[in-house]
Amino acid sequence: MIYFDSAATTLQKPEAVSRAVAGAIQSMTTPGRGDYPAARRAAELMLRCRTEAAELFGVPEPDNVILTSNATHGLNIAIKSLVSPGDTVVISGYEHNAVTRPLRAVGGVSARIVNGRLFDPEQMAEGFRKAVDGSVKAAVCTHVSNVFGYALPIDEIAAVCRERGVPLIVDASQSAGILPVNLQKWGAAYVAMPGHKGLYGPQGTGLLLCGEGQPRPLLEGGTGSLSRQQEMPDFLPDRLEAGTQNVHGAAGLLEGLRFVRRQGLGRIAGHEAALIRQLAEGLRRKGTYHVYDGGDSPVLSVIPRQTDPESAADLLARQGVAVRAGLHCAPLAHQTAGTAETGTMRFSASVFNTPEEVDHVLSLL
Repeated sequence: MIYFDSAATTLQKPEAVSRAVAGAIQSMTTPGRGDYPAARRAAELMLRCRTEAAELFGVPEPDNVILTSNATHGLNIAIKSLVSPGDTVVISGYEHNAVTRPLRAVGGVSARIVNGRLFDPEQMAEGFRKAVDGSVKAAVCTHVSNVFGYALPIDEIAAVCRERGVPLIVDASQSAGILPVNLQKWGAAYVAMPGHKGLYGPQGTGLLLCGEGQPRPLLEGGTGSLSRQQEMPDFLPDRLEAGTQNVHGAAGLLEGLRFVRRQGLGRIAGHEAALIRQLAEGLRRKGTYHVYDGGDSPVLSVIPRQTDPESAADLLARQGVAVRAGLHCAPLAHQTAGTAETGTMRFSASVFNTPEEVDHVLSLL
């Protein structure tokens, strides 16, 4: 199979990831629940994972790196820590349901949506400058659109939020492991990311990077600390990590983080963007696809002119090529871009894809 759906989940992983998971299953239990070797190994592993992530993503203290089950888990913690019923929140017009549904669940939230043309970061930055004012309790913004690969001007948006004292939540689901992500530089309140995409970790893993402030636990329960106390601890990471942690997943995620650091963000981003440019140019030459291409992204959305995206994706699947079609859990992005009626067929690359695979896909389309 040729796999071009890494914006959903990277299928090909470094061999060290699966080895680490298997090794952890055989040798580790749960940190903080015993003073014997298997528990100590687990505690050491979790600290190494937090430290690796802190160094990669500009987090001053490893304890401010929270292990989550995915980016959605982290975004729920972040949003529900900062947003209350009746609050006004600013979001981009390219947000995933992992942002819009938690906001809806809070209830009574007024969301100011900053729309803007695709691949026009100046317009998006200006929209946030106009929308973020003293009445806003938080801003939430995706770093890169999961539908179109559109990199939003997060540095400029973060600067606006800092200047106006508005906490910023960044969804780095499509950028972590590909583009620079830096909690401290942005001054963000929270940055959420999955482990199973650009970080090449297992499914069921993720990270929430926490800035200053006291986050609200999404779950309460045992932490292995302050067990006589019936309130959750007031310190990180224990405050946000109730129950038994996914130590085996963290072992794989640690190896994924190390792989990304060895490869280097520049090399990864350059390789993936080159493949998508090759694909976009080939599809334009065919003239039978509407191509949404930002020119420097690992994600490409297209709409076939002669059929619908689902049928085109199904045809590729029957020929051994995995892509995704539909709304990609981001109806707001399609409404903003004008593709809500049809959805798109999305190609997304990883470091394991090759130019020869792109050529083969083009020969099938």
